[in-house]
Amino acid sequence: MPENASPSTAAPAAPAPGTRAPLTALDILAFVCELFALGSLALWGFAAFALPWNIVVGIGAPALALLIWALFVSPRAVFAVHPFVRGVVELLVYLSATIVWWSLGYAWIGIVFAVVAVTTGVFVGRRRFS
Repeated sequence: MPENASPSTAAPAAPAPGTRAPLTALDILAFVCELFALGSLALWGFAAFALPWNIVVGIGAPALALLIWALFVSPRAVFAVHPFVRGVVELLVYLSATIVWWSLGYAWIGIVFAVVAVTTGVFVGRRRFS
């Protein structure tokens, strides 16, 4: 580090090869939001449809959301897309979980989840892509 550079303005050190940066509370909260969205889709499928469709939708809806998440948003996504596209896909998964809660008659749970998930996504995205 140059003599006149302060530690606060120096670029953060990159993690050693084969390692990653340590998890933060925001990373854990983002993971909990992802799990809650998938659980919400499963609950909706099992609760909102009659047999045998409840089994199909209860397993298929979270599986489809998980597939979309893995293809575009996950840290090791199959398709490398622009960060804006990643954000839109992430918001669509959160939107689907919010709509699920509204359709089940629990609008307040949907609103609270939407606020927490979108806020977390914004902060994680800003930190990840800055």
